[in-house]
Amino acid sequence: MALEFLIVAVFFIGYLFITVEHQVKIDKTISALGMAVICWTILKTADLPVFKIQDGLVPLADQYAGGNQEAIDTLLLHHLGEVAEILFFLIGAMTIVEIIDMHRGFEIIKKMVKTRRKKKLLWVLGIVAFFLSALIDNLTTIIIMITILRKLVPFREERIWYASLLIIAANAGGAWSPIGDVTTTMLWMANKVTAMRLIDYVVLPAVLCFLVPFAIASVMPIFKGKLDMPRMDKTEAYKSSTPILIIGVLAIIFVPVFKSIFHLPPYLGMLFSLATVWFFSELLKPNTELVEGDKPSFSVHSALGRIEHSSILFFLGILLAVASLEVMGTLFNFAGTLSHVIPNENIVVMILGFASAVIDNVPLVAAAIGMFQEPLDAAVWHFIAFSAGTGGSLLIIGSAAGVAAMGMEKIDFFWYVKHISWLALIGFLAGSGALIAVETWFR
Repeated sequence: MALEFLIVAVFFIGYLFITVEHQVKIDKTISALGMAVICWTILKTADLPVFKIQDGLVPLADQYAGGNQEAIDTLLLHHLGEVAEILFFLIGAMTIVEIIDMHRGFEIIKKMVKTRRKKKLLWVLGIVAFFLSALIDNLTTIIIMITILRKLVPFREERIWYASLLIIAANAGGAWSPIGDVTTTMLWMANKVTAMRLIDYVVLPAVLCFLVPFAIASVMPIFKGKLDMPRMDKTEAYKSSTPILIIGVLAIIFVPVFKSIFHLPPYLGMLFSLATVWFFSELLKPNTELVEGDKPSFSVHSALGRIEHSSILFFLGILLAVASLEVMGTLFNFAGTLSHVIPNENIVVMILGFASAVIDNVPLVAAAIGMFQEPLDAAVWHFIAFSAGTGGSLLIIGSAAGVAAMGMEKIDFFWYVKHISWLALIGFLAGSGALIAVETWFR
């Protein structure tokens, strides 16, 4: 038991170092990778028992010829595979976005955005992020939106406000769609919710979760006045800009379609989309000799070199660290303890939402699926989908979208806590209240 607490302590010490990255001058990726390796090393060397969630915690030692040691090795490989799916999805999405940017496709969008008013731009980008994340997913959405932001908002001090609020919009948009977030997809595939019922009951709370923080933010001084937005001249776009932009967007939208048709993991669809965009990038690349004063490289290898590799390794570290808590049964026991101590189901689910700001929401939802035995489309499943999807907005590292934004824009953990977390909290509480009211009145 003492060694299990040691692993939990290592996790929270690593988490602390991630949060104080700028104060201690240690990159968050170092902390994430270090705590992941230490957690699994203690687990392996101490031969701690490991479990799977299946109507409770099921010990795995007796299911392998090599006993608990083989069970640990198998689970590590299993979770590495699950993390790799996210990483390859992330690499594919980021590379497609970089290819579009390499062909200056986002200059077309910049030209389409006429407004320079900060408040209006906030609402335009927020609405796009909300609905786009429901169509694709919140992680890909935030990568696209921040890339567009870099074209529209030249000063980082202003841009991180937009990027942080777009995390709230993207997570809220993903919560009401069965393909908008990993957790909603998990509940859908586990036959806990149906697509139509999920949309019916969660869309209004998700809209409030997005609208309320944006309404408050739009009256803040930071969003008053106009942006000093660089104008686009006719020489900034290539002939390939529009075709690559269209092909890239369609390729990303194709990913959930691929998953629905072939029932294969989304990362395979994203890799196929990357291959398609890569092919057309090579086919349509402009003759750089005709571009005045500019000799850019149109090799996709250069686009691969521009993606945030440190963010990818950060994902690897923090997800593997959380996996160590999952296989020990710590997360399941945490969820079970909540349900016993707190008799109110709605409060339990809300606390799980708060926990998803600290711990990855995927194992929390997996624990909830094993803990609750409610029928298809029960109110608790809709609340779990909303809570796990939007609770991650409370902290910058509470969601995949937040981690991606943190890496791309180097957003400080405590800056986010000071300026954004309270807005996310108000939106989360407004959405939770609306969901409880909807479930009470219309059932």
